Amino acid sequence: MQSATRRVVIVGGGTAGWITAGLLAAQHRGPGSRELDIVLVESPDIPTIGVGEGTWPSMRMTLQKIGIHEADLVRECDASFKQGTEFIGWSESGDEHRYYHPFSFPAEYSSLKLANYWLDQSDKVSFADFVTPQAPVIAAGLAPKQLTTPEYAFNVNYGYHFDAGKFAKLLHEHSVKTLGVNYISANVGSIESRENGDISAVILTSGEKIEGDLFVDCTGQRSLLIGQHFGIDVASMKEFLFNDAAIAVQVPYAKPGDPIASVTRATAVESGWIWDIGLQSRRGIGHVYSTAHSDETHAMACISDYVKRTAPGVRIDDLTFRSIPFEPGYRQQFWVKNCVAVGLSGGFIEPLEASALALIEQAASIISEQFPANREIMSVVAKRFNDRMLYHWQRVIEFLKLHYVLSRRTDSAYWRDCRDLATCPDELRDKLTLWQQQPPWHDDAPRVDELFPSASYQYVLYGMGFRPRYPYVHGAEENKEKTRVDRLLHTNNDKARQMLSLLPTNRELVEAMTTLRGVA
Repeated sequence: MQSATRRVVIVGGGTAGWITAGLLAAQHRGPGSRELDIVLVESPDIPTIGVGEGTWPSMRMTLQKIGIHEADLVRECDASFKQGTEFIGWSESGDEHRYYHPFSFPAEYSSLKLANYWLDQSDKVSFADFVTPQAPVIAAGLAPKQLTTPEYAFNVNYGYHFDAGKFAKLLHEHSVKTLGVNYISANVGSIESRENGDISAVILTSGEKIEGDLFVDCTGQRSLLIGQHFGIDVASMKEFLFNDAAIAVQVPYAKPGDPIASVTRATAVESGWIWDIGLQSRRGIGHVYSTAHSDETHAMACISDYVKRTAPGVRIDDLTFRSIPFEPGYRQQFWVKNCVAVGLSGGFIEPLEASALALIEQAASIISEQFPANREIMSVVAKRFNDRMLYHWQRVIEFLKLHYVLSRRTDSAYWRDCRDLATCPDELRDKLTLWQQQPPWHDDAPRVDELFPSASYQYVLYGMGFRPRYPYVHGAEENKEKTRVDRLLHTNNDKARQMLSLLPTNRELVEAMTTLRGVA
């Protein structure tokens, strides 16, 4: 008889720990659910960083499942709305070289390859402007919906920017007070194992023993369980992606009513890139770079120059800069025995395209949706989890590398090395060859749970200036389809005009929502 999985012990809080706790508690506790005890043990000695983070639209569904009201998120977490990413200076050096990767799919994307029609006139209009009305909405700094639109609904697709420390606090309070998660503030001193190698308990420094059936490692880069206890190493990805350090800073707005950007801004610089995330009260800015191509002194000068250029009047000496080293890679296994890693304990690459939070959502969702009823089933779930997460990590590597290898920059050794096709994963090289004759399409990202759908590849590919060597020749069927394409383009333009006249600014929507409390 296999022992039932009745108690989950999550070691570590933060975004990873509390999203996992919230999803498990929302789905597996309460009327009609199995009686599952969820314990989260969090060290009181790990400081809250509180950087600005960006999410994908999937976060809306995650918050709905957990039961968080959108107005509470906006009010409590300094949150704003994100509609995608603006890339500046990636294809070539200079602020004039920019493009959008919006969250909305191209019109009728499931059955129509608008890219084939755009390529005929790519010198007249940007790809994003051609296929979706979201690009002009972003450019105007507008919100993704109207003031009267219900929570989580939208006119154009969106995610969020928020203060990660405040977000973890909101999830903490909701998970404990509403969902019944048992919270323990303590340090883990040691780990106790069963004869079969499973973890039986974590022993706190107080001597208290916290027993469990399933253990979730959310201890960040320390990786107390998967890394230190089970000895699972990180597979380095430096052969593909070179960045391994960042410097982050919080920058105030010049005035309280200054516009809030509707996108994450990613500006390429000599040895890396700079993120710029607009929250309600401040901007979160950070420089990601490669220590093989630069050093902290040069990186500090680079981010300081960016702040001076984009935040005139702010005194650099009044700001606190924080250095963040990281090893780009992921664990060779994510679920070992009865222990599974979620978040930084499972790996980290770099903050480009907000993949870290998306991977946390994926991991926590898989655990919750396929929660093993007993230890025998857990072995099967663990194998599938490892396979799925490995696939997602490999796709993250591939998609992020796409941004670098397509660059035409030659102004530094960093960009020359990034462009080298020899530093591409084999599958990406194959896709780049195939895209010389056809645009990315569903076969290039075939799974229903893809982090980056094939539309995302199109936005980056054509935004970076890629053009096929063998342009598509429209046949008879495609010529018949031209009427449909013309109708869609007319509809997109009409929608853009309507939204430009009806949508509030990002700040106007945020300020209206901060007056709401728990409103559906």
